[in-house]
Amino acid sequence: MTGQRPLRSERWAILGGGILGMTLALRLRQAGREVTLLEAAGELGGLAAAWQLGDITWDRHYHVTLFSDTHLRKLLTELGLEQEIEWRVTKTGFYTDGALHSLSNSLEFLKFPPLGWWSKLRLGATILRASRIKNWQRLEGVPATEWLRRWSGRRTLEKLWLPLLRAKLGENYRKVSAAFIWAIIARMYAARRTGLKKEMFGYVPGGYARILDHFSQYLLRNGVDVRRNHAVRRVEATGPGVTVEFNAGSTQPFDRVVLTMPAPVAARLCPQLSADEQQRLASIEYQSILCASLLLKKSLAAYYVTNITDEGLPFTGVIEMSNLVDRRHFNGNSLVYLPKYVTTDDPAWNWTEARIREGFCAGLQRMYPHFRQDEVLAFKVSRVKYVLALATLNYSQRLPPLITSVPGVAIVNSAHIVNGTLNVNETIQLAEHAVPLLLENPDSLPFSPK
Repeated sequence: MTGQRPLRSERWAILGGGILGMTLALRLRQAGREVTLLEAAGELGGLAAAWQLGDITWDRHYHVTLFSDTHLRKLLTELGLEQEIEWRVTKTGFYTDGALHSLSNSLEFLKFPPLGWWSKLRLGATILRASRIKNWQRLEGVPATEWLRRWSGRRTLEKLWLPLLRAKLGENYRKVSAAFIWAIIARMYAARRTGLKKEMFGYVPGGYARILDHFSQYLLRNGVDVRRNHAVRRVEATGPGVTVEFNAGSTQPFDRVVLTMPAPVAARLCPQLSADEQQRLASIEYQSILCASLLLKKSLAAYYVTNITDEGLPFTGVIEMSNLVDRRHFNGNSLVYLPKYVTTDDPAWNWTEARIREGFCAGLQRMYPHFRQDEVLAFKVSRVKYVLALATLNYSQRLPPLITSVPGVAIVNSAHIVNGTLNVNETIQLAEHAVPLLLENPDSLPFSPK
């Protein structure tokens, strides 16, 4: 990758076995390094991991592959799975003013009741404008609400954009830059730049349980030493190498270590970081998520995603996965995700699963009068504290370098996705971009996104 002869005796440790860590481990091994992948949990995958829900196994959080997700599709080709992707055109719904509305094509957009024709014209102009912006860095200094008000107008901001921003970010919507909106629109419109009229949504039969199984086996075949249930307590530079101390008390030396966990965790594990690095890592703010998975006897509606603009509902969106994935994968039932994005200190973080179930089912009854609680076959809640790094003002300029001041130690995590949104494709792209920088190994490398 860098033109230099591979150092086969150089020992690397990748801390964190999510998609990012797995991809880094694979590419470094393919570059000739000896690589050990260390994961604290009993399974690989991180946010992409699957779990058991009733009598099915599927993704713990909702994921979709877009036709324009070239990095993910390239990896799936390498794993022998890309040709198995099943593609669909899905529908999008909006729950606003106490009613469900379809917003899946241009005609439905023109008929969308909450906005007048002038507001719709300005909304369309906003999306078109964002889809054509190339210099996204200029948007980092502009608050999202200010940019949206300028382009969409006050009514569209208050009626549509603000409820959507609050649903995703809570009161943190005030902190994000216009680059956050640009990244969302850019991903959804990527296919149109390649000539497709519609963005295709797809999935691999078996979900991420199957993808991760293939990926894990592929790592082993390529010579990566994969270790699950290996929680790390401390990372410390010790002379010519780096020592990794495990929670169990043992230690192991490596030549290079890459931490892929969220910024607060990485900072805690590596106390030798400089005061400036600690401050930069501490300044990264995260959103948390409570995500309920429900297995239902009956479908709720015809939409894959239903955006919610009304206040008072306990969740921030409805994702009916069975409107994308053939229901045969769910034994004929319907799989629904109900996310609730919260701040890291939100009281909802400590709600019991029983309280969440009661509130979420009441919310479904409000949205879908035909819904009955006895139709719920299984209900399970995932809680992730550090799920989304907020794209605050001038965000990319404040990130710490990939190569830290601690000799042999690098930090690469999802917070380095500065010109995209958090999804599997962007995570793989980050790993592919980071590997050449890691192999160059200068004293300090600022992160310079493509």
